[in-house]
Amino acid sequence: MRVIDRNNRPINNVGENEFHVFEDGVQQPIESFTREEVPISYGLAIDTSQSLRSQIQAVIDAGKTIVSSNKRGDETFLVRFISSDKIETMQDFTANKDLLMDGLDDLYVEGGQTAIIDAVYLSAEHVAEYKKGDDSDRRRRALIVITDGEDRSSFYSQEKLFSRLREEDVQIYVIGFVNELDKEGGFISKSPRQKAVNLINKLATETGGRAFFPASLSELPQIANEIVRDLRTQYVLAYNPTNKLRDGSFRSIRVVVDDASSRDKRIALTRNGRVAPKGEPTKIPATRMTTKPSGVVARP
Repeated sequence: MRVIDRNNRPINNVGENEFHVFEDGVQQPIESFTREEVPISYGLAIDTSQSLRSQIQAVIDAGKTIVSSNKRGDETFLVRFISSDKIETMQDFTANKDLLMDGLDDLYVEGGQTAIIDAVYLSAEHVAEYKKGDDSDRRRRALIVITDGEDRSSFYSQEKLFSRLREEDVQIYVIGFVNELDKEGGFISKSPRQKAVNLINKLATETGGRAFFPASLSELPQIANEIVRDLRTQYVLAYNPTNKLRDGSFRSIRVVVDDASSRDKRIALTRNGRVAPKGEPTKIPATRMTTKPSGVVARP
């Protein structure tokens, strides 16, 4: 979970008693609070269709900026995608920056009908399922997607994608090059550009991530640095849900932060909910917590 001010600048000095967590509108008791830095497992999913031909070198450079910031314990995987049958892992999870840099240098564009939804579905799933050693599931998980946002040939529907994302603890950051898309829509249907913007914003807001829409390639280095900063400056709250039903239903989550003053607005950004477990509870050690929404942890 991130906390920002009105100008989208991170705030790193918020105390535990200044947070309030609500599940389905009911305030929840906070059991633990931390600002500790934990290892990050994240994917870089890059659209290499013809629509990004003119931006590909700047995209590669932005990817290198993100990878170069990796710290001890971080691991990254790299995917290039076009159509549903061209979603290719260039480098699986590794802490080796040289291998990741080589993978970025090997990116190339080719023709095909872009399948963004499929690429996000499979990449987020890979991040969510990745475990490394015995780190008690304390790793932060994220997916960074670079695309023009126009989906043309995905197998999965948006409904299926967002249903899956609600079950996963993966923050999604998207850099959307939407300026070249057609801005004209019909009387009923939205324009390709508006559809792309809506999809990108939804991917970010539903997972507690962030969307960027660069007006020019010169903005990419700053965007890459902002993504790195966001991944590093986060809070984690744990609460024991008052609703004990294990019915597999979706529970909305809202986090409120006290304002430092009447003019100092503070905003908490996190996932918008979690999916409750289904069936009888299993015996789990008291020290273990199962992360549901990113930044807000619900004990089983």
